[in-house]
Amino acid sequence: MYFKTSYDKIITTIKIKGGTSKNTRKTEMKEEFIELLKSTNREGMENLIEFIENKTDFFKAPASTRFHGNYEGGLLEHSMKVYEILKHKVKNCIIDIKVSEESLIIIALLHDICKVNYYKVDYRNAKNQFGEWEKVPYYTVEDTIPYGHGEKSVMILTEYLKLTSEEKYCIRWHMGFTEPKEIYGTLGEAFKKYPLALLVHEADLESTYFYDI
Repeated sequence: MYFKTSYDKIITTIKIKGGTSKNTRKTEMKEEFIELLKSTNREGMENLIEFIENKTDFFKAPASTRFHGNYEGGLLEHSMKVYEILKHKVKNCIIDIKVSEESLIIIALLHDICKVNYYKVDYRNAKNQFGEWEKVPYYTVEDTIPYGHGEKSVMILTEYLKLTSEEKYCIRWHMGFTEPKEIYGTLGEAFKKYPLALLVHEADLESTYFYDI
């Protein structure tokens, strides 16, 4: 397997959504996430879930260092929000998108699995409210598997699951036009081949910019 957990806990002075009710919601969200994955009945899913739960920081990791969901549990919240948005987009798309619920779950919930054990907590000097210097924690990147973004997610998942071609394309290209402009032609062809991949990219953006998750 690929990773070791990069940290065990996040100091509360980082931007974290805390509180008892928030912790309860996180627990419920984790349970819902796992149940959704199990509901796919995809061969290898139980082993993937075991990997996620016991060998990664998926349920604690942020979704980014500072752009969206940059708090403990942000990656889980982002994944669930993308799933919610993607279901709505497929249902209301101006063209008929034929995709199974199984594929929607796998694509949306696991598109960012490349971010497990990717962020770590470091410290920097900053002035507090009294004008005194102190060390404060923040998220930074420690990329021990430099294999790209969507590509890495596909790589990790195919260690456990047999993905359909559409699932691979959707996960690989979910970053859309944030990819280098030199490959826009390839990206465009991917979106034509599998329009669902474009909806995944849009759902990812909407989670980020509409909900800051």
